[in-house]
Amino acid sequence: MIAFPVDVHGQRLDWLRMTRCQIDRCSLVSEPIGEIPDKVDYYTQQSALKETKQLFPDYKNIWAESQQVNLQRLNKAWERWLFPDKSGKRRGRPRFKKTGELRSFVYPRVNCPKAGATLNNGVLKLSKIGEMPVIMHRPIPEGFTLKTCTIVHKADGWYCCLSMQDETVPEPMPLDEVKAAVGVDVGLKEFLITSDGKAVPIQQTYRKTQSHLARQQCKLARKQKGSSPAEKQKNFIARIHQRIGRIRENFHYKTAHKLVKQYDLVAVEDLNIRGLARTRLSKSILDAAWGRFITILEAVAVKRGVRVVKVNPHGTSVDCSGCGAKVPKTLSIRLHECHKCGLQMDRDENAALNILDRALNEVGLRKVCAWRLSRWTACEA
Repeated sequence: MIAFPVDVHGQRLDWLRMTRCQIDRCSLVSEPIGEIPDKVDYYTQQSALKETKQLFPDYKNIWAESQQVNLQRLNKAWERWLFPDKSGKRRGRPRFKKTGELRSFVYPRVNCPKAGATLNNGVLKLSKIGEMPVIMHRPIPEGFTLKTCTIVHKADGWYCCLSMQDETVPEPMPLDEVKAAVGVDVGLKEFLITSDGKAVPIQQTYRKTQSHLARQQCKLARKQKGSSPAEKQKNFIARIHQRIGRIRENFHYKTAHKLVKQYDLVAVEDLNIRGLARTRLSKSILDAAWGRFITILEAVAVKRGVRVVKVNPHGTSVDCSGCGAKVPKTLSIRLHECHKCGLQMDRDENAALNILDRALNEVGLRKVCAWRLSRWTACEA
């Protein structure tokens, strides 16, 4: 077995080229193909690690389980490319990592016999590296079991990400105990509007920092590539992006916690963010990060036992929440005016009401809140 110490991805590509041929490149009668190489997969590459350490002694300074995890990452990327998922789609072809792109490595066992990482009293000990003090983001809760330790290099330093396991997972609230339900419609004028008329203003974090970021990128373009000033400026730009992401994430978490505290069921749209990002509003849509917000909302809701229901977004802005009639409108029209029942309200609030109705129908909870009945009565009057 030939050991490939670094280019394990290239080893797989070489095997794929030697064992594949286009149908119009060889004769259908006879063709010399030479020696067929053995199949290269995770197990063959893992067994070659021992020989790799003998040929390249520097690899002895890397924890063995961390090397195996890197091979597992590569194997997962290849399986996503070669084999379709349940929906029949395949991922893109795995690409080579440039210098500095692989910024994390994993210790798959923590605080157990033969573990590569040990955390005690704020001191992290990593095999083949040593001991170092760490700043704990928050204390580790009692009853949780530490599973893996991921060392991540970010723009402002090194981070240790611990994954934990706990058997006591809260169950969703029973449907007969749901007292407050809300529909949420996300947008670009307001970040979201609820079905009871409450609006959360949009932040546009990237838009506000865009001019400053452009000036810093122009400074980077004028510096010599690979020089020390260029690397320093590149790190400064990375810190700007990191700050934008942290401000956005903090806003998402605060908004999600407010919704979960007030309501027992939250209805949202199952949006196709990737498709919406191909439109002319792509920069604003990606700046709002609706998909990331819904993911955070689901994670926060699980901790509190609150239900999050995703509904089909088709027609939520067109259908009238009062009578169900179709009221077509462009994006510039912000007021919903029904020609059939005379209902007038903000188009986003009307969409939020439709989202709530669809969610209640999906979960089988058809009771309507008293505030909604009073709203309809006032609109009809």
